[in-house]
Amino acid sequence: MRIKLIGIVAPAARLDPVLAERAILLASEMENGPHLLVHPQCHLSDGHFAGDDEARARAFLDVANDPHFDAVWIARGGYGCCRIAEQVLDQLNGYAREKIYLGYSDAGALMAGLYGAGFSSLAHGPMPQDIVRAGGEAAVTRALGWLVARDRAALEPSVTGDAPTAAFNIAILASLIGTPLQPDLSDHVLMLEEVSEHMYRIDRMLFQITSNPEVRKVAGIRLGRCGDVPENDPPFGMDEEQMMRDWCRRSGIPYLGRADIGHDAENKVVPFGRLSDV
Repeated sequence: MRIKLIGIVAPAARLDPVLAERAILLASEMENGPHLLVHPQCHLSDGHFAGDDEARARAFLDVANDPHFDAVWIARGGYGCCRIAEQVLDQLNGYAREKIYLGYSDAGALMAGLYGAGFSSLAHGPMPQDIVRAGGEAAVTRALGWLVARDRAALEPSVTGDAPTAAFNIAILASLIGTPLQPDLSDHVLMLEEVSEHMYRIDRMLFQITSNPEVRKVAGIRLGRCGDVPENDPPFGMDEEQMMRDWCRRSGIPYLGRADIGHDAENKVVPFGRLSDV
C-alpha cells in the first residue's frame, strides 16, 4: 500500500507551526512524497500541553479513525500521552487498525497501549519536532522513508526480522510498569534509550524495569544512547552501559549490546513486533 496522506497529531506537547511547515516542505520535495496534514490541535497551548486532555484525545481519534489517512505521525514528545491513552484506545475503530503509527519518547505510552491492543503497524522513530536538531532533516527524511515505503535503510541495524522488537525511552517504560498500558514483550528484543536524566535516576529506573516479572521474559535488552546527562555530585561511578550490564546480570536478562536509537538526529526506526508483520 502506497502511503499518500499522513496525519500529524500532538498528544503531548505543542508543535511550533514553523517546524510543521518545514516538515511539510521536506515531504513535498520527496519523489512520490506523501501529503502531510497537521491537525490544528498541534498548535494549541494549555499549560504544558498541546491543548487540554479532551482536545488532544479528540485530535488523535480524528486522524486514527478517519479512513482517508494512511498513517498517524506523532508530532513530538514532552509529556501527556499517558493522560489520554486509555480514553483513545477505547474509541478506536477498524480504520485505526489499518494505519501506521510512528513516534518515540512520550509517545511510547500510546505505542505500548496500541501494541497491547493488537495493533501491528507501529514503530519507534523520528518525529516532526526532530527537524529542529542539528542534522534533523535527515531524521525526518528517515522517518518519512519508513512511513511511505518501509525503507529498510531507516531501521536500527540489529532489526533483521529474526525476533520481534520493541523500543522505549527508559523513563516512559518504567512509568508503564504495572499499568494497563504495559505490553507483553515476551521473547522481544527490547531497546532502551534516555535523555536528560541523572545517572542515579537511570539506575533506579533500570532496577524497576528489569525487576518486573513480565519484562524478564524478553529475549534480551539493547541499550541506545543516554544523552544530555546532568552531572552527578558526587560522580555516580558507573556509566549507562555498566549499569545496564549489571541489572541484566542481576535479573537474568541477556544483554545484547548497543542500539542505534536515542534523542538525537541519528535515531533509527524500531518496529514493534516482527519486521515481517509490520
